[in-house]
Amino acid sequence: MAKPHPASRAEDALNSVVARGLGRRGWGRRVMPYTGYAGPSFARVLARIVMSKDGQDAQEPAVEADGGRRGFRAFFSAPLTKVEVTVTFGDATVSTITDRGGYIDVNLVGHGLEPGWREATITAGDVQAQAPVQVISPDAEFGIISDIDDTCLVTSLPRPVHAAWNTFVLEETARKVVPGMPAMYRSLLARNPEAPVIYLSTGAWNTQPVLDRFLRRHGFPPGPLLLTDWGPTETAAFRSGQEHKHGSLRRLAMEFPHIKWLLVGDDGQHDPRIYEEFALEQPESVDGIAIRKLTVAQRVLSHGHPLTKDDVRGRPVRVMVFEGSDGFALHRLIQNARRQRESAEAAQQRSADA
Repeated sequence: MAKPHPASRAEDALNSVVARGLGRRGWGRRVMPYTGYAGPSFARVLARIVMSKDGQDAQEPAVEADGGRRGFRAFFSAPLTKVEVTVTFGDATVSTITDRGGYIDVNLVGHGLEPGWREATITAGDVQAQAPVQVISPDAEFGIISDIDDTCLVTSLPRPVHAAWNTFVLEETARKVVPGMPAMYRSLLARNPEAPVIYLSTGAWNTQPVLDRFLRRHGFPPGPLLLTDWGPTETAAFRSGQEHKHGSLRRLAMEFPHIKWLLVGDDGQHDPRIYEEFALEQPESVDGIAIRKLTVAQRVLSHGHPLTKDDVRGRPVRVMVFEGSDGFALHRLIQNARRQRESAEAAQQRSADA
């Protein structure tokens, strides 16, 4: 077996030293639950076990009271590796151990719970926490998969200096929302109340509490966040954010074959290519692609157009791509396309009845 990458060995050594040092100072374990999702027969539960000065009873500070914390604070944590964890969700229970980053990502089968928001119990030794889990209805036929950076939250990722300032220095409550995006999502869900919203991002799991508060503060619909670990892997110094998105899209398509997803992202990084590749690979799982345009020259034009390529089986793809500067522009395009599609379907039905 090949040795782990030097960067991962260095990180593991540092985490071990920090954990021992904090343990001698009396720090305890803390379960950081993340929002999971489930279908009728399975559930995916995610969490992280870290060191905490005040143990599991530590409360998140009221960031709104003092203007918020600066972003760099989210990246300081002391993960606990190889900790035994038990997860219970409805009738299902599974045991696992934390990975080298302190994370767990488990699949439970046969939970027996009805659709809606439920809770999983995560136990690590003498500490316990409840993780919210959305049980997605088998009747749901539409859902939203949304990027976060520069799609929901203004980050300016294509401009590294601005992105670093917004991520690490700017106070949490000073982050800006992309205009119209919360309203667009709420409007789409008003017509599809059983539709899930999955927030899929290459952002670090360390920022999950910050992102969750941001989304709630600005009125985004609740939903699971699928983030990634920015640290090294066993084989590389950095993880692949693109592969994280590719793999997550494929997994969601497999877990919910009855849902057609609206894929929402921006053109600042790789979303257009990733979404197009997924649409060509599994067009039956894609309702449409909505891309927020970031460049000034492109903001003056909002439009929709179909993919003009064949899928992996050589069949023409019939997926609409919408491009606009913000949620308001994208929403108008999506609504117009839906009205046209509904009118065409109604005309076909009248013709068939005649």
